[in-house]
Amino acid sequence: MCSLSLLLAAGFWCLSTVAATATRPDKIYGVNLGSWLLIENWMLPAEWERMGGERCDDCSTCISSEFEFAKAYPDTVDEMFEEHWNTWFNQNDVDELVSLGINTVRIPLGYWIVESLVNRDLEFFPRGGINQLARGLKQLKEAGIVAILDHHALPGAAAINQLFAGQCTNSPQFYHRFNYNRALIWAAVMTGLSHLHPDFSTVFSIHAINEPIMNASRTPGHGDYQRKFVKTVRAMESLLGIGTFDGTYKAKRGEDLLYISVDVGLAFSSSTKENCPFGDVCDVIIEALPILGEVLDQLGSLELSSVFGLVGQPPLETNFMDVTWQYNNPPNAADIAMGPQSYDNHLYYNFGGVADPNPKAYLTHLCNLDRVENAVKNRNVPLWFGEWSLATNFNETNTTDAFLRDWADAQKLQYGKDAGWIFWNFKIENSTLAGETARQWSYTEGVRRGYFTRDPAAYHNASVCEQYIIRNSTTNSTSSSA
Repeated sequence: MCSLSLLLAAGFWCLSTVAATATRPDKIYGVNLGSWLLIENWMLPAEWERMGGERCDDCSTCISSEFEFAKAYPDTVDEMFEEHWNTWFNQNDVDELVSLGINTVRIPLGYWIVESLVNRDLEFFPRGGINQLARGLKQLKEAGIVAILDHHALPGAAAINQLFAGQCTNSPQFYHRFNYNRALIWAAVMTGLSHLHPDFSTVFSIHAINEPIMNASRTPGHGDYQRKFVKTVRAMESLLGIGTFDGTYKAKRGEDLLYISVDVGLAFSSSTKENCPFGDVCDVIIEALPILGEVLDQLGSLELSSVFGLVGQPPLETNFMDVTWQYNNPPNAADIAMGPQSYDNHLYYNFGGVADPNPKAYLTHLCNLDRVENAVKNRNVPLWFGEWSLATNFNETNTTDAFLRDWADAQKLQYGKDAGWIFWNFKIENSTLAGETARQWSYTEGVRRGYFTRDPAAYHNASVCEQYIIRNSTTNSTSSSA
């Protein structure tokens, strides 16, 4: 096997053909693979405690996050997470998703999956996740399920006291130049992997940042990060021969292009700051190339030289939260699109602030939802709903099985009006500690209980919204999420 790190230094003589990257399905029927490569302990409380983790009301005060776990157990963290990764998501789960008609998964990831980005003196995370990601993607690819790589936990943490940030802190440090730069390197590496490594060929999109702080005045530089994220993805693709990028971007099309070879090693080894054509993301690309080489060597199973199959590949979709996620004059990623781009909306009713806490108010609000219409006005299409659940903030007496069937149907109807939907989560631990959490947060449990139809495109009652529609009305579309 030819090592890419050696190729970068000395050129190379191997031959390889890569698989084309995936494309978005006509309609997404998806689930999140939450708590696989990024644990949120509320989804698997018994396993978390068995591993040695803790749960507390203020997640910054105990071993509640991956950061604190790795810090507390430096000698065993890798072994313990390896066992978790192998058991939480594996071939049995893939087979179940196939049986339920799921065609898309969104995979929440931390920046530390690219291990060279971690400052081991100050940052503490498990190692080995990239191999597990490749394993899972290969299983998904063989099953015909496509994937979104979701940068869920960013360098320095991008959210306040949230387990999904990887580190619980009331002072997120992501919104600074150094950490923006690390996130861009992560994006460049993931772009390279998605086009070069066969196991990653089921990836069709990379999400720039999950749920930034909603108040845009508290996320300085976020708009510039969005712009550079797009440029970084397109620059890496251009370097691989996928499209051209000279301040604008143009994809290359045609079956015959798949038979053109690209000297990837030469392209990488000859890339310097002096000859880089990618403007203000040149430093990112130059820093990312050797890291990409290290990761490809770590993953193996790839022969590189004259690489066939790159030039005709479809470009990845860059993906962002839609502009309404933030307030106080947020940047609109539609302004900086180059090539295919999509948008993500998250809506959880159980956290409050969306509708009054009763079944009628929930269904009335939902059935008059105007988020897709607003996305069209904001040029934020195609739009999918990347996180939602059956959870409510009213008492169990009103949360009947009959209501949850209607609630599932109505959400599928509304969230499927454009690109489709992705439920949070694919599964939840069944344990005494988890209680009834799975009832409203696990897609597979929801199917077993009859809330979801086995065919995700079907409904128990496709007319569920008719009695709740208010003619000629405008419904609140304020964001609400975890």
